[in-house]
Amino acid sequence: MRTIAGKAAAALAAVLAAVLIAPQPASAATQLIANGTFTTGTSGWKQIDKATMTAESGRMRVTVGTGATKPWEAMVATTSAITLTPGRSYTLSFDAYATTAFRAVTTVQYLATPSTNQSLAQDVNLTTSSRRYSFPFVATATADPRAEVTFQVGGSGGTPTVRFDNVSLMETQSTRPTALYVSNQSNPARWVAANAGDSRAQAIGSNIANKPIFAWFGGWFTDITLAVDTYVGAAQAQDRLPMLVAYNIPNRDACAGHSGGGAGDKDAYHAWITEFARAIGNRHAIVVLEPDAVAAAECVKPENGGPAGQYAMLADATQVLKAQAPNAWVYLDAGNATWHTADETARRLGLAGIANTRGFSLNVSNYITTADTEAYAVQVRNRLSATYGAKPYVIDTSRNGNGPYVDSTPGDNWCNPPKRKLGVPPAKQSTGAEYVLWVKVPGDSDGPCGIAPTIPAGTFSPDLAMALINGNP
Repeated sequence: MRTIAGKAAAALAAVLAAVLIAPQPASAATQLIANGTFTTGTSGWKQIDKATMTAESGRMRVTVGTGATKPWEAMVATTSAITLTPGRSYTLSFDAYATTAFRAVTTVQYLATPSTNQSLAQDVNLTTSSRRYSFPFVATATADPRAEVTFQVGGSGGTPTVRFDNVSLMETQSTRPTALYVSNQSNPARWVAANAGDSRAQAIGSNIANKPIFAWFGGWFTDITLAVDTYVGAAQAQDRLPMLVAYNIPNRDACAGHSGGGAGDKDAYHAWITEFARAIGNRHAIVVLEPDAVAAAECVKPENGGPAGQYAMLADATQVLKAQAPNAWVYLDAGNATWHTADETARRLGLAGIANTRGFSLNVSNYITTADTEAYAVQVRNRLSATYGAKPYVIDTSRNGNGPYVDSTPGDNWCNPPKRKLGVPPAKQSTGAEYVLWVKVPGDSDGPCGIAPTIPAGTFSPDLAMALINGNP
């Protein structure tokens, strides 16, 4: 049984870039930038020295004048003082591009001593295409906590024009959010919003779309920082816990193939997972790392590095996430309860870097009952405990309400099988699994198979969704 979650997702990437943020609860992270979307022109910003700014099509356009030989000789900055709390974590994010590629600088600096007391001073490698930049930092100690954000665009040797948009500065919550994030941009939510008159919309909305469902991230996003930062930022703005699947390892879905793809090689994957982790930064999150990659390692061909190469890439990914996304709870995926023995799964998890993660995940995109998965998870945890301590585990319950499909006809009984049903909704648990979660998006096809013979992998089908709601056909 294999994970199927391939994404025909250029459209999804564009949608995630325009996430609509719901009204903020009282505990939500506060947006510290006034007019970061430039919907009211350039109010809240000032031009300094050889920089000229203006509003253009909902962006801030900054033109660099002649003679700006140092970065700070052409800059723009916020006009309203931003109060930082020393020792607290923050994330500065923004979109930017320039008429020519060059290195700019962004800072978050205290007004009293701006050139010597900067909580963030970061090079920004601008390109001619718009990109999302996201930089976590910790506010330094100071007597006067009033600060400003600057973009320093001099020093290129020319007179480029730079455009900025969606500038955001938010503090990371000091305590981990307890509620899971419900995105109005999930596949089911988007379908319901676009098909309000459909007779199935109410059932899909109330049973699936309004539940916290994981967002999947892979190479289908041309700007992974944009995709991840937008999703995590939307959750942060509601004081909710975002849930992400990292799904881009080379030779992905090596045993089954419906969701094949992934990064081109180990170096490309290292670069991708690094950007993914940095986009989460110091914010709180749940990450399920590479569904099936541990369990399916034997399917990776020798010319592609074989199982050892697979484990090495996963171990590297766990180290990157631990270093770059320290507040993310990472669960290394362990397949399902019928794939390997508990001893073998524990051995593989050790090779793949379980020591660097919070724990492991089971049953992603599968149908095995929670009770059977729990029993297996305890065995795996017990095997791991002597070396790695008591590692928590999470279980995907998105489609296991009726258990596995049993059919005497040979074939892929895991691929869009009939008569499956939604499992218990996502929630933190007091015993057993740390969480039960909907990692697989209910209603997304496993591939052109089973009761959805024409629906590509990762494509939402209202008929599949209704079948899970009703436990038929």
